[in-house]
Amino acid sequence: MKEDTDILKTIGRRDGMTVPDGYFADFAARMASQLPERPELAAMAVASAPRTFWGRVRPYVYMAAMFAGVWCMLKMFTTVVGSHELAPIDKNPVMTEALCNEDFMNAYVYDEVSDRDIMDQLMEDGVDAESFGFDIEE
Repeated sequence: MKEDTDILKTIGRRDGMTVPDGYFADFAARMASQLPERPELAAMAVASAPRTFWGRVRPYVYMAAMFAGVWCMLKMFTTVVGSHELAPIDKNPVMTEALCNEDFMNAYVYDEVSDRDIMDQLMEDGVDAESFGFDIEE
């Protein structure tokens, strides 16, 4: 048999997180009796007018206006930012200047290309090693 190791149970002490028995049985009735009377709420419930055409359509008009506003906002952002396509290199002066800058090319382009990739591309383009004056022994 497993021995109970709860120290609070052994000394007979409780943590105080309990409620008296039957406390919640009539809680709603007691709370309602303690609240102040509000006769204006009863009068408003009885005198409610039938909904008008605008009252029925208003949520849908608001929702349509919200979607139109989101569409206009996205349209404005894409117009300001421009298209996501790069212009050709001859019409893009920033890219032309960057590719002509040797420091830029060494830092960002040449580090990502390995010697094997360069040789493979040269072979695909039809360049052989003899055209560079290398002697290839097989």
